[in-house]
Amino acid sequence: MTKPSGFDPRSVPESNSTGYPEPYAARARKRWYRRLGDHAGLSHFGVNLVRLEPGGRSSERHWHREQDEFVYVLEGETVLVTDAGEELLGPGMCAGFPAGAANGHHFLNRSGRDVVFLVVGDRTPTEEATYPDIDMHGRTGPDGRMRFTRKDGSAF
Repeated sequence: MTKPSGFDPRSVPESNSTGYPEPYAARARKRWYRRLGDHAGLSHFGVNLVRLEPGGRSSERHWHREQDEFVYVLEGETVLVTDAGEELLGPGMCAGFPAGAANGHHFLNRSGRDVVFLVVGDRTPTEEATYPDIDMHGRTGPDGRMRFTRKDGSAF
């Protein structure tokens, strides 16, 4: 018997875990996400429902070598920070980050209420993430998880 395809996103567990090493992990504690793509059994692209508490950030500013990334704002106002500066995005606005475009980006919540947005990206098995503002580099390991080192390759 085939299980139904539809589901309530609130039924997917919410987590604020991160693979970032300290001190960067602490800066991600106000970011919560639900892995909707995993819940739906998707294997070619990921879909995450992200919630930023007031004062939260989506990630450290980064760009992807192999993976496209798309963000659609559902609730609240978030500050998109890129190499070009800052831009306020509200509900219904979106942003896209093509693979290989060296334009570091992240989202900040400077408001007094939660911000909610969808993040969609492909699951290219060989991925690298560059963090222009900090001494960190990410590379996907054989198990599909991102591993972080300093830019010279040394461990944290």
